[in-house]
Amino acid sequence: MVETHYLNIKTHGNTHILNITNDIANLVLSSKITSGIATIFVPGATGGLTTIEYEPGLLKDLPELMEKLIPSDKFYHHNDTWHDGNGHSHLRASLIGPSLTVPFTEKNLTFGTWQQIIFIDFDNRPRSRKLVVQLLGD
Repeated sequence: MVETHYLNIKTHGNTHILNITNDIANLVLSSKITSGIATIFVPGATGGLTTIEYEPGLLKDLPELMEKLIPSDKFYHHNDTWHDGNGHSHLRASLIGPSLTVPFTEKNLTFGTWQQIIFIDFDNRPRSRKLVVQLLGD
C-alpha cells in the first residue's frame, strides 16, 4: 500500500533548519500502514533533508560548516545565468540531497535515540515549501 501526504512549511532561508520529526511521526501514526518506509522529498533545488541531533550546538555548527565548504559570498556561474544570488544555495542542497527514507515498524519511526529528521532551506530568502511524504508498506 502507498499513501502520499504533503507537509507545508515556511522557512526563513539562509540555511534555516527545521525539525520535522514529529510531523513525519504523526503522518505514520495516522496512516493505514503499520510497517514500511517513509520517504520525504523536497521538490525544488535549494532545500535538503537529512538527520541530525537537533541541539543548539549542531544548529550552529551545520550552517558554519556549509559556509566554510560553500561560501555565500563567492562567485558562482549560476548567479551569472539567473542573477538571483543563490548559486551557493543550489550547491549546498545538492551536497545534502533532496530526499530521505526512514523505516518504521508498528507505526514507530526506527532511528537512533538522538536522531531527528531535518529540512534545511539553503535559499537566500524566505520560502513556503511543500514537502512530499510517501509511506509504503503494509
